[in-house]
Amino acid sequence: MDFKPAIQKDKHQKALILGPCSAESQQQLTRIIEDSASLNPDFIRAGVWKPRTRPGHFQGIGEGALRWFKELKKQYPVKFCTEVANAYHVEACLEAGVDALWIGARTTVNPFYVQEIADALKGVDIPVLIKNPINPDLFLWLGAIERIHRSGIGRIAAIHRGFSFFGNSVYRNVPRWQIPIELKRRLPDLQLIADISHISGSPERLLEIAQIAMDLNYNGLMVETHPDPQSALSDSDQQITLDFLTKNILAKLIQRNPISNDQIYNQKIESIRKEIDLIDQEIIQLLGKRMQLAENIGSEKKENNISILQPERWNEIIQRLKEIAQQEQLSEEFVFSLIEAIHIESIQHQSRKMNS
Repeated sequence: MDFKPAIQKDKHQKALILGPCSAESQQQLTRIIEDSASLNPDFIRAGVWKPRTRPGHFQGIGEGALRWFKELKKQYPVKFCTEVANAYHVEACLEAGVDALWIGARTTVNPFYVQEIADALKGVDIPVLIKNPINPDLFLWLGAIERIHRSGIGRIAAIHRGFSFFGNSVYRNVPRWQIPIELKRRLPDLQLIADISHISGSPERLLEIAQIAMDLNYNGLMVETHPDPQSALSDSDQQITLDFLTKNILAKLIQRNPISNDQIYNQKIESIRKEIDLIDQEIIQLLGKRMQLAENIGSEKKENNISILQPERWNEIIQRLKEIAQQEQLSEEFVFSLIEAIHIESIQHQSRKMNS
């Protein structure tokens, strides 16, 4: 697939999309536009229709907010983007002259909805930003991008907003950086934007997430900003003021170079990478030996008619390896994901042996 930039930037510039979770009033949007003027954002984001998890919560102003967009575009040199979830939303936004659309995580997860949007976009030239699906499924994300691209849209960007999970985490939506990294590997020309607000869920980790995104060569950031976050009608906990964004995030971000021409540096990096390659090889070989032992266990269980899953043993492995991981300064999220993957592979090896 060939992509054009959804957001036109110079080579070393990063895109910036700012604005409230929801468009609440024309005065609120005016304040955002005026306060953010010095940052020159590429788009002002504001939700018009809000897909809420539970009924009774604020679900957006609806089409009335699109009229605010039109009025403010007459007064200010600003571009708006908003979320669409069906063909009706698309048509209303196009009629109102909205400058860009994004497809939300709850929509990306459903190919029927994405295809409906794609059909409504045929013959239109507008940037479309596609958020990752709620669940950590790379192929749903790819599929949504493909559907929109096949409708004739060339200006597409992907927005990484994190993934839902079960359990405890310091994040609202766990980043699972490996998924957008793999997306970028498959689609190197696709712009990738980090929605740091939805990943963090609170201001405390915004800088951390933004810095990781910059270090991974993301093309820009989407940040939820509000004149008075505590009074916001939706997602008040994760919105910040523009003053907070400027002083506590943008001013502290470190911009790094993607490559270096320094020969000494490159030699050192190459030497370290060779060591990493050897360790990676050893890890794979050790995992192979572990699976051979799992097959031996499967043979013994088959002979004695014992079930594969032993919960007490599984809990013992988790607790022991989590303690070791803490000593080795490895994150609990990473270690649990690794243990879980090894356990699933081990079960498959045992199952093949027991049912052969």
